Amino acid sequence: MKTAREIMHAGASCVQETETLMDAARRMGELDVGALPICGPDDRLHGIITDRDIVIKCLAKGKDPSHMTAGQLAQGKPVTVDADAGADQVLATMQDHHIRRVPVIADHRLVGMISEADLARHLSDDQVGHFVEAICASR
Repeated sequence: MKTAREIMHAGASCVQETETLMDAARRMGELDVGALPICGPDDRLHGIITDRDIVIKCLAKGKDPSHMTAGQLAQGKPVTVDADAGADQVLATMQDHHIRRVPVIADHRLVGMISEADLARHLSDDQVGHFVEAICASR
């Protein structure tokens, strides 16, 4: 069985919690991703910001993305998986928390991210189909 480390996209780029949402959006565009981990000055994971967060929690509320910071959108403790977790545990975590992306942690440090695309590349059609069905049914 594959592990999170084998499924993940390694080398996830963090946005610092003090960086603006404009900076985060630019980086997402450069990296062609829809989410970035938010890291603090301690270089630890403090949250995740998505392109949807920027639109719904900033732009739609009339706020200025060049002044609002990524840290202002970081809410609660982020859901993560350990790098050595099996694929079943990764899928269960994502399904239980109704999330489409999950950070991968090793030795208390961010080592990568797993997205739906990563699941599709590394898991069976049945596993991915069940995951998509579970996530879509939860909305």
